[in-house]
Amino acid sequence: MMIAALSLVGTILLYMLSKRLYRYKPVLLLSPLIVTPAVLVVVLVSTGTTFDSYNSGAHWLSDMLQPATIAFAIPLSKHFNLIKKHAAEILVSVLAGSAVAVASSLWMAEALHMNDQLIYSLLPHSVTTPIAMSVSQTIGGIPTITAVAVMMTGIFGSIIGPTVIRMCRIHNDIARGVLLGTSSHGAGTSKAFEFSSVSGTVSSISMILAAVITLLVAPWMLAAVF
Repeated sequence: MMIAALSLVGTILLYMLSKRLYRYKPVLLLSPLIVTPAVLVVVLVSTGTTFDSYNSGAHWLSDMLQPATIAFAIPLSKHFNLIKKHAAEILVSVLAGSAVAVASSLWMAEALHMNDQLIYSLLPHSVTTPIAMSVSQTIGGIPTITAVAVMMTGIFGSIIGPTVIRMCRIHNDIARGVLLGTSSHGAGTSKAFEFSSVSGTVSSISMILAAVITLLVAPWMLAAVF
């Protein structure tokens, strides 16, 4: 019970501290998405704490992923008319981005001669964690590997996304939101809100659409290839 409580409270405090540090010094390597898991790994290894012991308390945080994902839809009411106006562009863009994400993952995995189970685990890496793990389990992957791939995709996307936006001179809020939400799910959506409320809202819609599309596209592509 003590380990469970320490795991939960310690993880929350560590994230809050790393977030304050990032606000004080916004360097990419100090991002909470990098600092928090890195410090946790060091602490667990140095203290000899097993993941099961840690997760006995910390699992409450992962259990909140699904309602947290749904909460991204709350800003919809504020920008509903704008979203409705650009619904076709958003849908087509997310559909193309999701298909490319799955196809490119499949192509790279095949080129590296990965085994089938690892390929299945990596396919849904561009969608939010709870849905990605569900897709992975459905198609025969390993959900824990999928979760790590999703986290790495989110970190990379939130880092490289703004750079791509600046280099390509993307000033449209809709385009920014679709780019970040489709490619890097929750982490990208958080970054999109830093651009504007509209970008963040579009990103959250794109993230949800990408998850649904991936759920439909991934099994179909696997059936076509294997």
